[in-house]
Amino acid sequence: QVQPVESGGGLVQPGGSLRLSCAVSRIIFGAGWHRQAPGKERELVAFITSGGITNYADSVKGRFTISRDNAKNTVYLQMNSLKPEDTAVYYCNQLGLWGKGTLVTVSS
Repeated sequence: QVQPVESGGGLVQPGGSLRLSCAVSRIIFGAGWHRQAPGKERELVAFITSGGITNYADSVKGRFTISRDNAKNTVYLQMNSLKPEDTAVYYCNQLGLWGKGTLVTVSS
């Protein structure tokens, strides 16, 4: 099993959008996006199962969408209507392996 690799973070204004990508070794397994804001514990943001079932934290429902591209072994997190409280390091996790994270900053 290979460590996931995240990309796509950056600085965005409130109300803006970003799409995060996570390259995984075996797309057939489920994967999740977590985030950790400064001074806070890491929390689950979204998860997609091996069967394609998705689940979201209440704080991001209706704004974030998790998806995957089987051909590219990649899991995505589309983030719309971003808020300053979405600022965090976003991590991808698959089978207990964590990526190094990608920083998302929402600020004007």
